[in-house]
Formats: sequence, structure tokens, C-alpha cells
Amino acid sequence: MMLMTTSDLPLKRIARGKVRDVYEVDGDRLLLVATDRVSAFDVVMAEPIPMKGAVLTQTSAWWFRQLEGVVRHHMLAADADAIVAAVPALKPHRAEIAGRAMLCKRGTVFPIECVVRGYLSGSAWREYAKQGTLAGETLPAGLKESGRLDPPIFSPAIKAESGHDENITVSQMAKVLGKDVTAELERLTRVVYTKGRDVALKQGIIIADTKFEFGQTKSGEILLIDEVMTPDSSRFWPLDGYAPGKPQPSFDKQPLRDWLDVERRAGRWNGDAPPPKLPPEVVEATRKRYLEAHRRLTGAELSL
Repeated sequence: MMLMTTSDLPLKRIARGKVRDVYEVDGDRLLLVATDRVSAFDVVMAEPIPMKGAVLTQTSAWWFRQLEGVVRHHMLAADADAIVAAVPALKPHRAEIAGRAMLCKRGTVFPIECVVRGYLSGSAWREYAKQGTLAGETLPAGLKESGRLDPPIFSPAIKAESGHDENITVSQMAKVLGKDVTAELERLTRVVYTKGRDVALKQGIIIADTKFEFGQTKSGEILLIDEVMTPDSSRFWPLDGYAPGKPQPSFDKQPLRDWLDVERRAGRWNGDAPPPKLPPEVVEATRKRYLEAHRRLTGAELSL
């Protein structure tokens, strides 16, 4: 499979995110192309991770199929032949989009990331350990690092076009979207996470936390969009060996995060762009984690 850091297709590109390029097909459809770009701590690395785009797209497609009847979503097709049949202009570019492109319903994206935390880890744990809070809201005393949160905590964030996303409270989210939409997005977030958590546990994976995005069609229908419970948007832990009270090994981009943490503590990186150059061994370790996450979760090797 070819390595892709940027795409160039015969469609109008309307957005370029940290990882995905978004193209307009027509008034009702979009094409999302997941490149092999990788970000960590909201900074895009210069070096790509081979096959990462395919892992993200095909893992999301697998989840959308699991979520049929649970939530409305934007996926129309993630198979290259089906996409080419629907958008003939892409026929000469089949090899480029194979595995990494998704044809989707079009909608307006809500400017809030719907983060849900089933376990206390990462930045949430660091804030709690220091202040006893999450996004400034007080949590119960005595919680452990990597401990299960029951019920899970809904922790929205304002999306940043560049730089770091900002955690906000639910009341702040309601000021942006209104109380009714906020309540519905929180409800959908909890429903989808609960389904995903239960499915993943059967596969031996704990989804410690994840983030969802939602959009709204012209008719007012709210859809689950973008990527769903992938190694990019989630923290995956192996169920066997799980022990609260300490950090857990992860089936995601943890090798990348760990290396960047070392660079930051050593004063070689300040946490902002541009990031340091990734060593080949970090790229390879991250690639293997992405492929392993897909295999464990879906029960199958990635095939395009």
C-alpha cells in the first residue's frame, strides 16, 4: 500500500485536518481520505506512519457496522470499488484511495469534541492528581490512576483548528450549542461508548477513553461522523493484565506519546509545533501498535 502524507484527487478539497483531507462530491456527499499523517498532543508529526490511514478508516467502518441500529452515522461506503462506482471520477485514483477513503453523508459539524472517559488516565488523571478536578469540576476523592469511572464522565472539548484542544464544562458546551443539542450529544456519546466498551471487552480490549464528533444534515438529522473508536481517537488497553493504580500499556500511539514525553522532559521539545524528528524505531513501533489494535478489535488482519 502506498504511503500518503497528502492527497490530490479530482474533487474540490474543502478541508484539511490533522490527519484527514475532506473532498466535496456533491451537495449531499463528502469523501474523507485518511492520510498516514500522525498527531500527538495536538501537534502533527513530520514523519508519517505507514498504513495508519487504512487502519483508521477500516476500523471506523467496522465500528459503524457494529453500531447499526444504535446511532445514525455518516458512512455510505468504505470499499474502494463501491466508492469508484458511486464517484466514477475517482476510477484512475483507486490505488490511492483503497482502504483509506470513506464516502459519507454531508452535514454541518458541531464544533465540540464529545470526549467520554470510562477510566481515569492521561491528562484527566494529571489534573485530578494535582487539583481533584476535571475541566475545573470537582471529582470524588480517592480515585486511582487508570481506575474505572462508573458512570463514565462526559468531558467535552472545544476543537482547535491548530494547537491544543481545550477541555470545557457541559454548561460551557450548552452556551455554544444550546441545552437541547448538548443533552442529545451527551446521550448519544454515552450510548455509543457503552456499546463500544462492551464489544471491545469481548475482544480483550478496554477502551479507557475516546472522543466522538457529530454533525447535522440539512434535514436536521444528527449523525455520528469522522472516526469512531480508533487508535487515534481512543486509549486502548489490553484487558489481561489490567491493574488500576498505575499507567497501563496501550494499543494505540503510546510509543509515540512516550517518546515525545521524554523529549519534553529533557527540554528538547516545548510541546508545540514544530515537533522533533521521529526516529525510525518509534515510527515502526507505532505502526505495529495500530495494526495490532485493528487485529485485536476486529479479529482480522487488515485487508484492502
